[in-house]
Amino acid sequence: MKNVLSNSIKNKKLKVVWPYLLLLPALFFVVLVVAYPIIVALKLSFMDYDLTRLYKSQFIGFDNYTSILFGSTSKRFFNSLMRTIEWVFFGVGGQFLFGFCLALLLNQYFKGRGIVRSLSLIPWVTPGVLIALMWSWIFDGNFGVLNDLLIRSGIINEKIAFLANKQTAMPSVVTTIIWQGIPFFALMILAGLQNISHDLYEAADIDGATVWKKLIYITIPSLKNTIFVTTMLRIIWVTNSVDVIFNMTNGGPANATRTLSVYIYQEASKLNMGYASAMAIVLSLLLMVVTIPYVRNSFSNLEK
Repeated sequence: MKNVLSNSIKNKKLKVVWPYLLLLPALFFVVLVVAYPIIVALKLSFMDYDLTRLYKSQFIGFDNYTSILFGSTSKRFFNSLMRTIEWVFFGVGGQFLFGFCLALLLNQYFKGRGIVRSLSLIPWVTPGVLIALMWSWIFDGNFGVLNDLLIRSGIINEKIAFLANKQTAMPSVVTTIIWQGIPFFALMILAGLQNISHDLYEAADIDGATVWKKLIYITIPSLKNTIFVTTMLRIIWVTNSVDVIFNMTNGGPANATRTLSVYIYQEASKLNMGYASAMAIVLSLLLMVVTIPYVRNSFSNLEK
């Protein structure tokens, strides 16, 4: 009898512990890939750490942070912050707008719908470096196809160096990131559209609701959670994006497209790791404004 009881107790304990044991390998790699770099970056942010003079590195406290926010480099930091806000607002906003329209289109039945759905994913699955190179050729001031089309259409009389002009550089890279992110929104919203009950639309048709009213009162409220999650994710990803801008303009001309992520990358490339790490920590804290609501929403969905 005692053996039976002891075995049952051991089995219950094993059932409680076993899931955690299964998660240990994944947790180890998460700590190795995510947590450890964050800890190292936090440590470096409090140091005058330059790889060109590695053995002269020293602890300087909050000097890197004060230099970023109040020092001689604060103007560059805040200019990059404004470029980042512009980049995210128009980039993510454009992705959502066109992605939503594409999702509504792909949700309709027409011949070849499966092929169109597959082809629409091409921008999303294409590496960012290739996208940057492709759009750089499109916007090229000498041989770009966009200049050729605009001249042939009579819209402009002479070629424009889109990526070398301060007024056109940011709209050009924003257009590129919009093109890249449209499929993500379209795919996620399309999945949400297919989960909306057709009974709602049938009831609305009986009541004489217009297409616009069905969109406002049925479609958008039903997609509220999907729109929130996808938008939060894209804000985080676009904010941290480096490849498109770096390969198209390298933050130029005259820093007109230098976002915080590009600025951090440039400083790290100069081996000024302490200052770059401090900026990365500040950017992470700013992104907490987005990540906290996202995490709360995720946990509330799990509880449901």
